Amino acid sequence: MENWKEIYKSKVVSVKEAAAMIASGDRIWCSPCEGAPFQLMEALADRKDELQDVHVISALALYPFKLLQSPEYIGRINYHTIFYGGYERAFKKAGNVSVNSVHFSKVHIALKSFYRLNTLMADVSLPDEDGYLYYGPIGAAWNGTAAEMSEKIIVQVNKHQPRVNGMEHRVHVSKVSCICEHDHLLPALKQDAPTDIDNKIADFVVPQIPDGATIQIGLGALSDAVGFKLHQKKNLSVHTEMFTDSMMELVRKGVINGKMVAGFGLGSEELYNFIGEGKVELTPIRIVNDPRTVAKVDKIMSVNVTLMVDLTGQACSESLGFVQYSSTGGQADFVRGAALSKGGKSFLCVPSTVTSKDGKVTSTITSVFPPGAVVTTTRSDIMYVVTEYGIADLFCKPIRERVKALIAIAHPDFREQLGKEAVELGLTGT
Repeated sequence: MENWKEIYKSKVVSVKEAAAMIASGDRIWCSPCEGAPFQLMEALADRKDELQDVHVISALALYPFKLLQSPEYIGRINYHTIFYGGYERAFKKAGNVSVNSVHFSKVHIALKSFYRLNTLMADVSLPDEDGYLYYGPIGAAWNGTAAEMSEKIIVQVNKHQPRVNGMEHRVHVSKVSCICEHDHLLPALKQDAPTDIDNKIADFVVPQIPDGATIQIGLGALSDAVGFKLHQKKNLSVHTEMFTDSMMELVRKGVINGKMVAGFGLGSEELYNFIGEGKVELTPIRIVNDPRTVAKVDKIMSVNVTLMVDLTGQACSESLGFVQYSSTGGQADFVRGAALSKGGKSFLCVPSTVTSKDGKVTSTITSVFPPGAVVTTTRSDIMYVVTEYGIADLFCKPIRERVKALIAIAHPDFREQLGKEAVELGLTGT
């Protein structure tokens, strides 16, 4: 479109004017993580006294938005998250954070059927020579889906947002409702370095991953421990919801040299720039995470983290009792898909113990979950559970075999008690 520059100029407004496009009753998808238009979100928050019943849906905030911090926004500009992260936890007591633990493969259904989305707000790149604005490393995951549902598309152009490769990864200036401009560096997702226990767990997982496999790695230091230890493998490919810094390093070392498909990239600024080089094919999460899609990928190796596992093989990955800690995400999507993949495997990794603030040590392999604990991934789906003491193969095994395998990888200080409880509960024979 030759006149796109004129169209662009005609749609440029101030950040404040862009926020004024939002009306009471609007349902907004705000591009998450490093794709959030921070200044636009803050300008929207400044309008709280003018608005009623506005709902912002996003995920894993990487910025302490005003509307998270005070109950005065409740009923005016309400915040919903499909993945509960650090800032959401920090401001949960303010009361304006609603958590929706929906499988990532079904988020598009929730946006259409439950939230009835009508607006997209996103941080985007500078336009290319054809007038396209790119959603950046996070945006292809859901923004294209949201744009199809939306009556209003409000974008904030940021020179630091990379142009990326993929599907539904960009929008033309002719399709947006208005454009505001504000440059800011993309926030990194800070993650802890792997611990000694993380590395021990990784040492059990890595030998299970063959050369020529396709990998999916989840969020966190433990998952990264596995990723960084794959440097001796050959000819790996990627099919993952999240492209990680460990994957970037494996590409640079020549370990990953096959196809790379991801829903989004999340991690360091260096990673965002790497994805901006166009080597990773970003694809909407509704496709990447669909277990039917995952099942078609031969030898897919799914590596994720959980919080606790009961003796029958159920995994809780998102709550500490009734206290929400994380979210469902895509864990179950990939566990189910890997089980149907030719040569596929899924690993749920967890340290054998956890120490509370008061110094109490508790086994993460437990006979009974505490009240309120959420079953994120069912025992009928799980394949391998891994602690620093080994791997338990649970796939399609009867309950008694599961109990024995899980006790064997529990911390030695808890194995005898777990055995007694298993008998008392009738999970095994005497």
